[in-house]
Amino acid sequence: MKRFYIIPFIILTYFLTSFSSNITADDNDGKFVVVLDAGHGGHDPGNLGNGYLEKNIALKIVLKVGEILERNPNIKVIYTRKDDTFVDLYRRGEIANKANADLFVSVHCDSHSSDAHGAGTFVLGLHANKQNFEIAKKENSVIYLEDNYESRYAAYDINSPESIIGLTIMQEEFLDQSINLAKLMQDNFSNKLKRTDRKVKQAGFIVLHQTFMPSVLVETGFLTNKAEGAYLNSAKGHSEMGKAIADAILTYKGEMISGTEEIAMNNTPVAPEPKQEEIKKSAATTGGRSLNNSFWNKNLSRTYLRQCWW
Repeated sequence: MKRFYIIPFIILTYFLTSFSSNITADDNDGKFVVVLDAGHGGHDPGNLGNGYLEKNIALKIVLKVGEILERNPNIKVIYTRKDDTFVDLYRRGEIANKANADLFVSVHCDSHSSDAHGAGTFVLGLHANKQNFEIAKKENSVIYLEDNYESRYAAYDINSPESIIGLTIMQEEFLDQSINLAKLMQDNFSNKLKRTDRKVKQAGFIVLHQTFMPSVLVETGFLTNKAEGAYLNSAKGHSEMGKAIADAILTYKGEMISGTEEIAMNNTPVAPEPKQEEIKKSAATTGGRSLNNSFWNKNLSRTYLRQCWW
């Protein structure tokens, strides 16, 4: 009977230990990991508004974002693609998950039959209206360019809003952080660059569903709008949009760290002041030397972070 109870305990301990080790910062040398995803690529050009190539513009903006973030020694940047190659949607999320990333940011350009313009940012969720649904359908249609898409996405119908419900469950716990990051980006687009603000919205993007961390998809503007297409295709557009996205990520990182430190300070137990006789007794047992508490503090921080996770 003892063996019957001990074996499951050992197995459970193994899984809990391995899971805990996966959520510590040691996996990435303590760095904040950002995965940047340039939409489309290779034989998938994306939209071709006014003759521009979405895949090229998205890549140039992403490379600018990465260039800025890589100047920070505490940030590790990973790209789903750095050249004109096609990457399956499921692989993009897989790259982020395997990297134990802190953020996933996918960059795209929009198109429309009207003269629509402006930048918008999406998080995963149910389509609030037909327009959001149509945007998601356009981006999700990339699956038809993948090999074996029938079996890989068998449970997903891009023409059915109902199929999105199952996709949103895994991202639910990251929704608040995703919205926060998206809002920071939108504030930069509208306030700093004076771009038309198309707000933070929810839609069922498959590429966001594949990730297990805060994730956003940026529609940087409409290539079908003559002026906006020219801007996004220019070096100025690449630089400004890249900086706006990178600055939002840096702000998000700063706010997250500040928030974690503040919570930790508010929840760290404070020991009562020792009585004089206790101090004398302690000095006697330690030879008058003061004890170093750095080891205890380090382990308290890790315990606290793991408690927050659970």
